[in-house]
Amino acid sequence: MARIIGIDLGTTNSCVAALERVGPSVLASREGERTIPSVVAFTQSGRVVVGVPAKRQAVMNASSTIYAAKRLIGRKVNAPDVEPFARSSPFAIVAAPNGDAWVRLPSGRDVSPQEISAYVLERMRDIAQQAVGEPVTQAVITVPAYFNDAQRQATKDAGRIAGLDVRRILNEPTAAALAYGVHRRKSRQRLAVFDFGGGTFDVSILTVDRGVFEVLAVNGNASLGGDDFDRRVMEKLVAELEDDGAVGVATDPVALGRLKEEAERAKKILSDEPSATLHLPFVGKTGAGGPVHLERTLTRNEFEALTRDLVERLAGPCAQALADAGIAVGELDDVLLVGGMTRVPAVIRAVEAIFGRRPSKGANPDEVVALGAAAHGGILSGEVREVVLLDVIPHSLGVRVGETVSTVIPKNTTVPARAAKLFATSKADQDFVSIEVYQGESKEAKENRHLGRFTLEGLPTGAAGSVRVEVAFTVDADGILSVSAREPTTGRAATLTITPSSGLSDDELTKILEERRRLRATADTLEL
Repeated sequence: MARIIGIDLGTTNSCVAALERVGPSVLASREGERTIPSVVAFTQSGRVVVGVPAKRQAVMNASSTIYAAKRLIGRKVNAPDVEPFARSSPFAIVAAPNGDAWVRLPSGRDVSPQEISAYVLERMRDIAQQAVGEPVTQAVITVPAYFNDAQRQATKDAGRIAGLDVRRILNEPTAAALAYGVHRRKSRQRLAVFDFGGGTFDVSILTVDRGVFEVLAVNGNASLGGDDFDRRVMEKLVAELEDDGAVGVATDPVALGRLKEEAERAKKILSDEPSATLHLPFVGKTGAGGPVHLERTLTRNEFEALTRDLVERLAGPCAQALADAGIAVGELDDVLLVGGMTRVPAVIRAVEAIFGRRPSKGANPDEVVALGAAAHGGILSGEVREVVLLDVIPHSLGVRVGETVSTVIPKNTTVPARAAKLFATSKADQDFVSIEVYQGESKEAKENRHLGRFTLEGLPTGAAGSVRVEVAFTVDADGILSVSAREPTTGRAATLTITPSSGLSDDELTKILEERRRLRATADTLEL
């Protein structure tokens, strides 16, 4: 059977792994890089640059160098957490025709996060092909456990654009638990997987018993990550530069790009050192045109003060996940750390306080998710037979009834899952119903995420409430939803029209695929 690689498509960095005879192994690029920056640059010459080369030229091409596309994928431009990202990013974030968050290049071209992510996935695929010496077309791609349906589908579309057959969309914490090798422990284990990366935070509570991984509950914040810590430092530096007489720094793409890179560098240094020196000459100009330089020391205490409220936001999802799982903190056997932000001392202290124990540090937090994805690829191909994964959906799914939502599949239901409910017509002689599908935990429809509108036509007429429609929800192993509907008394199938509320349309996807085929035929337009 063809090899199935595992890809951790990260906000900050991405990693690819494959199952070898000795187990899953991270695949390095020809330059020896085991993780690749999730950065894509569109150059003036028309080339697309990915990874380290893209990051190197970011300062001089800030408005066309896109990072953290994962924070936009499957998101609306007016989402509360997209606005702060857009405000501090050196590239323009605009609304697509359906309201999704896209990136506008200086040329005027609008690019979807799916397209941007696809370039990173192509880079991962090419690294894998170089490493294993054979064509690679199939992959398991990981996503945060708290990603919603739109974000999962958008990630799958990104894989398709990259020329990959995405065999499974796998939750990152589940992949990490698999890579830690906890299934090889002899006794039943209760675990918490704490996954804190560049753009998202997840916590999963699961049990592992003789190779069966059963996720009991997930929670998290798909809008909290290391980028938010960087942005706090950036905002502090911008304010200080303006106090020193600099003008226009907050709207200068080049200055923002340099400040972003310096803030990220300082954050990494402060994970090991008590202070970091920030040095950026000619980062701005005064109103009279004179130069403004940045030269200061950032201490770990100052960094922790700037980001204290972000760290405090980690406790709530952990407590809720434990409550949903019905497991007390003292019943946990281990806490596994995933994601680069788990190197930050304040985060480690928070984990110890939340769970009352020291977490395990037996794996590289930047690589463990890709390793788990590769192991799951082995399960799908039949190479690994001693492991079974039972994952759950992170958000409840339901149908709008008036101003409220009637839940069809509750959160933390094991996938794959199927459930159905009957709904009655509200008017006499009503020959169609419009079914609004929502995702979220609130009873109020307006407080949940609208996934789509389904129109069921051709119903038999009758008095109000006399005609009923069965709406069935099916969630596959990727956590992706499909909906069907029928009129049960006759069993007659009726027309089901789907009007998606987000994501790429079939026409948009086809157009992108055709453009990418043209670019692949002209290899010099893409530099990896």
